[in-house]
Amino acid sequence: MNALKVIIYFSIFKYPLKKEEIFSFSSAKIIQDIEFELAGLVEKDIIFKHGDYYSDVNDTSLVERRLRGNKMAEEIMPKALKRGKFIASFPFVESVAISGSLSKGYYDNDGDIDFFIITKPKRLWFARTLLILYKKIFLLNSKKYFCVNYFISSSRLNISEKNTFTATELLTLVPVYGKIVFNAFLEKNKWAHDFYPNKFVNKEHLLERRKKPIWSKTIEILFNNKFGQNIDVILKKLTLKKWKSKFKHLNKDNFEVAMKSTNDVSKHHPQDFQNKVICKLNECYDDKNKAFNLNLTLENA
Repeated sequence: MNALKVIIYFSIFKYPLKKEEIFSFSSAKIIQDIEFELAGLVEKDIIFKHGDYYSDVNDTSLVERRLRGNKMAEEIMPKALKRGKFIASFPFVESVAISGSLSKGYYDNDGDIDFFIITKPKRLWFARTLLILYKKIFLLNSKKYFCVNYFISSSRLNISEKNTFTATELLTLVPVYGKIVFNAFLEKNKWAHDFYPNKFVNKEHLLERRKKPIWSKTIEILFNNKFGQNIDVILKKLTLKKWKSKFKHLNKDNFEVAMKSTNDVSKHHPQDFQNKVICKLNECYDDKNKAFNLNLTLENA
């Protein structure tokens, strides 16, 4: 990715970037190449610079918005890390990472704390159901600080959708628990560096796997058998049936991506954000191409 494409991508989220951030999401060999490109883009009024931040929109309020969001993210991160460790205590959970906007250093009053969770094989739907029940019963179904919307099992660590959006989400994860499993996940998804060769996951909060509490270990022992596997299959079927009824607005192809439900993957993204971002990105590329006679490659969903 060149500097302009990086800026356009993050402009979808109204998020101006510093030159160091642009470099980390680019394919440039050295940051001086980015500095040279940025200077040319600013001179031609293709992008705009406000202080240390670059955007494709000449609007200083976006920088102010970002700075407020960065400050709120710093304030909420300790709570998110604590919640992540709590999620890790649940049966059959092997690794937990913070995802979404908070993992990129931004949070506002309308945001949620999203979590990406890796479970033991053949117990994904069991683990997911326990976490959802906790949210419904003890958090009154509030997802504000407990949005568990993406699960995979450790037997299928490779992410099948390979595009700019998934690469960005993957490499901005903030892992908090399950070092061995999470590192195996990164190893299986090296393809993300084809999009961002300069970007690496921040592991400063990543802890080794700890012993589960007694209640969690007891559940794992009781259901670590064929009976537990059968329950997992039943829970998957029940959840999928409910989702197909509830989210009829999604066509078949979009449903299979946004609400992916297999033995090893559970996604709950009814707003189909991945597809919307890719479509919006292509529109932005097209607009820039028309306005400035550029040659920006369209992304594949």
